[in-house]
This record gives sequence, structure tokens and C-alpha cells, in this order.
Amino acid sequence: MESQAKLRLARVSPRKARLVADLIRGREVGEALEILQFTRKKTAPLLKSLVESAMANAEYKANRDGGKIDIDDLVVKQVYVDEGPTLRRFRPRARGSANKILKRTSHITVVLGEA
Repeated sequence: MESQAKLRLARVSPRKARLVADLIRGREVGEALEILQFTRKKTAPLLKSLVESAMANAEYKANRDGGKIDIDDLVVKQVYVDEGPTLRRFRPRARGSANKILKRTSHITVVLGEA
């Protein structure tokens, strides 16, 4: 049984978020949470809450369908980071010109499944 959780419009660039997502892909849930707890990146707490949410979704699905699930057997099957809409801001520069500042956003998806 698979369960997933999504975070949309996260204010972190996809390139930076993928660095943290690569750390937990394919690992057991307990190990992934431990890695995220001690990773000093902006995306780590976001991904940690997403993994916990996907665990809760898996537990809910199992209870709804009348089955049982062992949380310790769950594995992070997929983690992917897609690019969201980009916020465009402008910074004034010399002689009346302007530089564009791109504030990127991400859509992060975590899929858990049984080993």
C-alpha cells in the first residue's frame, strides 16, 4: 500500500530542495527522519513534516480499509521536487535600470510504500 503527501508552493528553490531529497530517497522511514533531523538545510524540516504526514496517511488508509500496517516497514519509495511558480521582484540599479530577482518556489512530493 502506498501513501503520499505533497507540499505545494514551498519557498525554497527546487535545486536546493533536491539536495536534501536525494539524502532520504530509498531509505526506511525511521532512518530518513533521523537524517532529516540532523540536516542543517532549510528544506530538512519541510521534508521531515512531509514524511510524517505520509506516515499518518498510510496509517489512516490501513485503518479505513480494515488492515494493519507496520510503520517500521515503510520505505521512502519516491521523493521528487518540481518547480513551482517563480515570484519576480526587481532591485533598482544605477542610472534608472533594474535587476530582476527570481524567488523560486517548489512542489515537493513524498511517496511511502512497504518494503
